[in-house]
Amino acid sequence: MRVEKNGDSVELRVDEVPDPLPGAGEVRVAMEWGGICGSDLAYWKHGSSGTAILREPLILGHEIAGHIDAVGEGVQGLSCGDRVTVHPATNVGNYVMPEHLRGRDNLWPECRYFGSAAFLPHEMGGFSTYRVVRADQIRLLPESVSTRHGAVAEPLGVALHAVKRAGDLTGKRVLVNGTGPIGALCVAAARHAGAATVYAADMAPAALAIAGAMGADELINRAEGQSLPEDVDVAIEATGVSRTLGDVFLATVRGGRVVQVGNMPAGEVPAALGQIVTREIEYVGSYRFVDEITEAIAAMADGVNVEPLLTHSFDIDQAAQAFAVAADRSTGSSKVMLKLS
Repeated sequence: MRVEKNGDSVELRVDEVPDPLPGAGEVRVAMEWGGICGSDLAYWKHGSSGTAILREPLILGHEIAGHIDAVGEGVQGLSCGDRVTVHPATNVGNYVMPEHLRGRDNLWPECRYFGSAAFLPHEMGGFSTYRVVRADQIRLLPESVSTRHGAVAEPLGVALHAVKRAGDLTGKRVLVNGTGPIGALCVAAARHAGAATVYAADMAPAALAIAGAMGADELINRAEGQSLPEDVDVAIEATGVSRTLGDVFLATVRGGRVVQVGNMPAGEVPAALGQIVTREIEYVGSYRFVDEITEAIAAMADGVNVEPLLTHSFDIDQAAQAFAVAADRSTGSSKVMLKLS
């Protein structure tokens, strides 16, 4: 399944392509499940995601799982039939990370990512029957984690990284602002990290209900005028809507921390930032993850239940309908899943 720009519009279609074969150090994954991400929707709707512009046909998909069905020369420790998900990042270029960024490979200057148009040629994603993957990108799934849930390891890794950026949450009061898929996963990640109380705020009742099922203690419907809590230790901003920032900063305790995991627009945005100064708020960003995808698999094996997030499932030949549902919050959709085989 890929997207291609035709004039001013973007076409989403299911095509036949040759079956790939793994080379040395690679395996072929027979894909089973894929989750539709906001970036996938952005390519479909706008022909771009952030600063990455669609310039050639692109196979989408970076939230994926399946089983290995072919093993290339020299690969050890992996076998046909192994159930897996994939770390979708490949850092390129001969850079030397400065000392203060040691271990933070998510901030590598150049990164190719599954289903991304950031480079030419584009990095093909995994919404396909097969995808050849480097062996070091493979993450094995334990018996207790299905491939359907394994496809959620990537966004759960994003949430775990955001929680890690928040610091030690043991016994803390945490606000998650925005309960789309990443926000709902941040609720689960904060609960898993030992937060004492997790508040979840959103405009959509369906999204709030999912956050509640993911572990939120208190649901705040902003569309009904409900106020954010006061003096939370940490706030995780997952909407990417700049006009919400003033209220989020005001809800955070003096000297507290706000983690921005929701993607902001590339250009200038209006935001009320005065509380950063008067409350000495630490405002930090959170970008993708390092290897928290591995921690996400362990968290699911340890009992983190992502099933409430998975609101809809479609076969690959229903891709157009799946994308339309994922893009329309009035459908009650959160994470929409594609059955790839």
